[in-house]
Amino acid sequence: MVAQAIARQNPGRVAGLYFFNCVYAGIGARFALPSHLGEIWYQQFHQKPWAAALVGSSRKACRIYLQAFLSHWSHRKEAFDGELEAWVDNFMRPGNLQGGFNWYRSVHAARMAMIEGRAEPLPPIGIRTRVLWGAHDPVLKAAWADRLHEHFSDLQLDLAPDAGHFVHMECPELAAQDIARFFGDGDRCGLERLQSSRPSLTDSPA
Repeated sequence: MVAQAIARQNPGRVAGLYFFNCVYAGIGARFALPSHLGEIWYQQFHQKPWAAALVGSSRKACRIYLQAFLSHWSHRKEAFDGELEAWVDNFMRPGNLQGGFNWYRSVHAARMAMIEGRAEPLPPIGIRTRVLWGAHDPVLKAAWADRLHEHFSDLQLDLAPDAGHFVHMECPELAAQDIARFFGDGDRCGLERLQSSRPSLTDSPA
C-alpha cells in the first residue's frame, strides 16, 4: 500500500514496482467475507491498545503468537525452521511489537474503506509492475489477483506454485532470480530515466 501511494504521488522517482502477494483496492469486500473472517481476526486484535502488552507478556506468549502465523501462512512448513527464535528475539525488544502493530492501526481506515466500498476510485498505476503471488496463501488468496490489471496498466503477474504468504522465505531462489530478472534491464524498468531525473548533490535549491 505504501509503495502504491509513492508510485502515484511521485511516479518519476520509481523505476518499477515489485510485489509478492499484493494488497490492493481490487480485493474490496472479499477481504471481509464471513468465510474469511477467521483469517483476518488479528487485524482487529492489533487495534487494541493492550494487544502488544498481551503478546509480549512473556517470551513463550510471543513465540506462540508468531509461530501460529508463520506456520499457518506458509505452504512449505519448513520455511522458518531455525528462524523462529530470531523473530522472537526481535519482537521481544522494547517497542518492536507495538511498532509492528502500529502498521495495522495506520492502515485500518483505508482498509475499512476498501472493504466497505468507500475508497476513492483511482486511475491505474502506469509504472511497470511485477507481482509474484504465492498460490497457497490463506490470507491473501491468489484468486484475488483477478483485478490487478484494472489497477496496474503495465503488469506482469505469475503464481509461485510452491509458496503461500511468504514467497521470499518459502522459495528464496525463485524470488531472488525473479527480482533480479525484473530489475536487471535498467533501460526497460526505467533506471536510466530515474537516475537522470534525480537532482545532483551540487544543485542549488530553488
